[in-house]
Amino acid sequence: MKTISSFLLIFLFASCAKGKETVYIGSTPANEVVKSFLGIPLSDSVEFIRWKITMQENKYTLKCNYGIGKPNTNGFMQGGKWIELSGSLKKEKNYLFLQTGNKNLGLVELNGSLLHLLNEEKNMLVGTGGWSYTLSMEKPLLTDQVNLVSRKEPLKDSMAFQGRTPCGAFSISRASPNCIKMKWSLVLYTDPRTHEPTTYLLNHSNMRPVEYPGTTGTWKVITGKDGRIIYELKPDNETTPTHLLKLDDNILEFTDEKGNLLVGNEDFSFTLSRKF
Repeated sequence: MKTISSFLLIFLFASCAKGKETVYIGSTPANEVVKSFLGIPLSDSVEFIRWKITMQENKYTLKCNYGIGKPNTNGFMQGGKWIELSGSLKKEKNYLFLQTGNKNLGLVELNGSLLHLLNEEKNMLVGTGGWSYTLSMEKPLLTDQVNLVSRKEPLKDSMAFQGRTPCGAFSISRASPNCIKMKWSLVLYTDPRTHEPTTYLLNHSNMRPVEYPGTTGTWKVITGKDGRIIYELKPDNETTPTHLLKLDDNILEFTDEKGNLLVGNEDFSFTLSRKF
């Protein structure tokens, strides 16, 4: 009996010492910052990278699959290529830094379930119409926590945002049962004299070519919990608005009606990136 008790104590101690693992997944574009960190030649043609990062206390491991996307699927041509890395993990407030050799990659914790890749100046990387630079926790927690609060600044010009999200999270998406992704294109118009919000045009579809007409309506800037800046889109002839959290001038994040940030999967996030 004493031997069994001793074994259990050793097992529990080892389990605690190991620490909790947190896994983040997602797919991103491949700019120079990312390619350099992963050791991908800058001359290589890479459409997107699929990530899996496992973090544990002060260390991490990652596996990345990358290449050119295979049409009408969420995979790669010829299976793509693979990279595996490991190294030390450094945390400074809401910032994380993956270190391997003399190379670093920065990320910011948007909340307990979302990370976003950074450039060397610690600014959030801006995605494309296909993918953002947001990574999602594999087993997320639904929360309205936000670690970044963008400042409210005067609007100067109309703005356009783009991106792809998982299917079925919005009543407006009208996704088909076989939907792989939703494509979004949003233009926010402002008054050229007052620079106040006026109307918007939102295109959203999981079809090619785009089958649904764009949604139009009015939008406004509201201040939410903890001073966060939210773009509220109210469609014409509908009562349910859509809410987008402003993380900075170039990044918007979809939220639900309670202000919870929506969490993506290994293929797509709920982030829209600025086009102009």
